[in-house]
Amino acid sequence: MIAKKIADELGVKLPQIDAAIKLLDGGDTVPFIARYRKELTGALDDQQLRILSQRLIYLRELDARRDVILKNIEEQSSLTPQLRQAILSTDNKTQLEDLYLPYKSKRRTKAQIAREALLDQLLDKIIAKPHTAPSQLSSGFVNPDKGFVDIDGVLEGASAILSDRICEHAELLNRLRSTLTEQAQLHASVVKGQEYAGTKFRDYFDYTEKLKIIPSHRMLAQLRGTNEGILKLKLIIPDEEHCQQLITRYLQLPRNGEGAEWLQDQLKNCWKTRLRTKLQKELIQHYKEQAENEAILVFSRNLRDLLLSAPAGLKVTLGLDPGLRTGVKAVVVDETGKLINYTTIYPHPPKNDWQPSKDKLYELCHRYQVELISIGNGTGSRETEKLVTELLQEHTDIHAQKLITSEAGASVYSASELATKEFPDLDVTIRGAVSIARRLQDPLAELVKIEPKAIGVGQYQHDVNQNHLSEQLETVIEDCVNAVGVDLNSASEALLTRVSGLNQTLANNIVQYRNEIGRFKSRQQLLKVPRLGPKAYEQSAAFLRIRNGTQPLDNSAVHPESYDLVTQIAKRSNCPIAQLIGDKHSLAKLNPSDFISAKYGQYTIADVMAELEKPGRDPRPEFKTARLLEGVESIADLHEGMKLEGTVTNVTNFGAFVDIGVHQDGLVHISQLANKFVKDPHTVVKPGQIVSVRVTEVDIKRKRIALSMKADQ
Repeated sequence: MIAKKIADELGVKLPQIDAAIKLLDGGDTVPFIARYRKELTGALDDQQLRILSQRLIYLRELDARRDVILKNIEEQSSLTPQLRQAILSTDNKTQLEDLYLPYKSKRRTKAQIAREALLDQLLDKIIAKPHTAPSQLSSGFVNPDKGFVDIDGVLEGASAILSDRICEHAELLNRLRSTLTEQAQLHASVVKGQEYAGTKFRDYFDYTEKLKIIPSHRMLAQLRGTNEGILKLKLIIPDEEHCQQLITRYLQLPRNGEGAEWLQDQLKNCWKTRLRTKLQKELIQHYKEQAENEAILVFSRNLRDLLLSAPAGLKVTLGLDPGLRTGVKAVVVDETGKLINYTTIYPHPPKNDWQPSKDKLYELCHRYQVELISIGNGTGSRETEKLVTELLQEHTDIHAQKLITSEAGASVYSASELATKEFPDLDVTIRGAVSIARRLQDPLAELVKIEPKAIGVGQYQHDVNQNHLSEQLETVIEDCVNAVGVDLNSASEALLTRVSGLNQTLANNIVQYRNEIGRFKSRQQLLKVPRLGPKAYEQSAAFLRIRNGTQPLDNSAVHPESYDLVTQIAKRSNCPIAQLIGDKHSLAKLNPSDFISAKYGQYTIADVMAELEKPGRDPRPEFKTARLLEGVESIADLHEGMKLEGTVTNVTNFGAFVDIGVHQDGLVHISQLANKFVKDPHTVVKPGQIVSVRVTEVDIKRKRIALSMKADQ
């Protein structure tokens, strides 16, 4: 039943889902299944498999809870065929708990005490005889032994039972939620006396919007304002009378007579004091979770784009972490990212050692043949860039390319346990400069060392469910790492941990084994790593690359289980495997269907031949950089109409932020992304992309820059 439901949701065939579930239950990872088990799953991709995995967990938890609820109600001898069917047919946890609510064991409430005194019979009488005064019907239910000493107390007990019936009526609750979802408006207002402190929330000082259409970023902004004590939120229900009429109809309450009037009064009291508050909290929580999920999705997409942004490549790099009073930290890392030298220079005030600083940088560049200069984009970056520009102009023998690099999260990495383990004797500021250098060489390899939330490519990431956020971001990192592949002989422990089938222990064991025996010469050697058994080898081997090893296929995405297939292909081509790799002409002559067998299907054969054609191909784009305008170093240098180049740093649901080199990212609102209507900014831009923008507004006081990517009209 679960598999059928997921198949319907994903719009795929049931056997595909059955096969994927079996593989997941067998311990296979999503990247491995998506890449190397296409025959079994009908080529479900990693995104479909992630959704499948999440829904599988949710529906299995739902089934487990359903079984407990059915058993508990059955033990109470209260399980009717209709109730059983309702419980079995729901696929929503909230609705399931609504159905269970009347049968849930509770603390001794006023309503429970009233039921023990048989006052539910009195309530039924009042409903059945609406023209008789409730006080008259109550006289026979006065029971001092049960705590009901007079008619007022008896009626109060009956009212408590009515309140329970209203608040525990599953079908009614579902209808009321639906009604409020359509009607409710969220109103935000400023807390008196917080007008000045809450300037950044001033758009919401008196703001009303229909709850169901509030975009996630506006919902989260208002919730943040509430948490900071600046705003207060109120749910406006335009037609509360309609809600009360629904209660009357669902509970079949009479409308005329003295008893009916009493019932309506109790109903209204229950609505005002109990039910409305309950539904309001639920509704705001529902849309809060919806907004959080959307924010997490935005963060995930941005993180994916950032991790898969173009690497500058294996080049000797000078990393500069700018600072004014504290100096500029300078490090040199070799082609593999290994630290080979570091120092601190003081070109800026108060020391102003401009020329000595240039001389020191020249010495480093000349000595190590530096090819890239990575300048962190923090305080002092444009001043430091000016220093480097002069250096390159004066010394034409230095053939290095300078770039401004985002240093988001570098300080988090530098103070981390991982950085301490790698550089125990270095100051945290030097470690930060190493990170700035390395992330230019290979963003993926470096950024996996940093807690994703610190990278700064989300919207309201600190306001959402942190466990859910971490889970989602971990899957993004795993998918990206495995999509690119990892060099087994140079990968850090942090990078290896993200490889399919590996964990912290195995990654640590691989690094230790590598340190002891030297570089790996073949994937087969992985089986000699302590605790790395056949299952971990099966899941991880194809994602690990070995350059210049004994087996040329070890530097490709071909799985070792398909090496025999490559041997067959090479034999058919009358060409050694080493020569066949990259030989498009020979491969083009082959008919893939000739190799189909019980062991190898069409998906596997197509993937293997594609890999042989372009071995170890990197899915990341070509490396490009933005050309920042000379003389534009601060927000004060900007003016309306100015045309600039910049790098997209963050994409949200309302637009994109672009670094134009003035220490303050500008916003390209969604309406300014293109000359056509844009529904989703991610379809137009992504983090790391180089874009041309035009300044449309500069607000120096609020540090806001409005940009446009629209073509000139």
